[in-house]
Amino acid sequence: MECVKSIVLPISKPAPASAGVTGTWRTYRPVVNLEKCIDCGLCWLYCPESVIDWEKGEKVKIDYTYCKGCGICAEVCPVKAIDMEPEEGV
Repeated sequence: MECVKSIVLPISKPAPASAGVTGTWRTYRPVVNLEKCIDCGLCWLYCPESVIDWEKGEKVKIDYTYCKGCGICAEVCPVKAIDMEPEEGV
């Protein structure tokens, strides 16, 4: 039996690419109310597209170029600091 050395890989974030750019089909976009935000990081943790930039003590930023508007971030926010607002021009 051959022993295989385990390799530790860091958790990765998908690299931005033109294939992942959100087109004009998004109907809602998440908007963070920074006054309500308690800096818990759940939105960052659960975002399936990894478009939320968050570090403890820093303001949450959302990369709308890649955000699909799924609303998961708004659903997991324990203080409802994220509102799903209609996309402009839709």
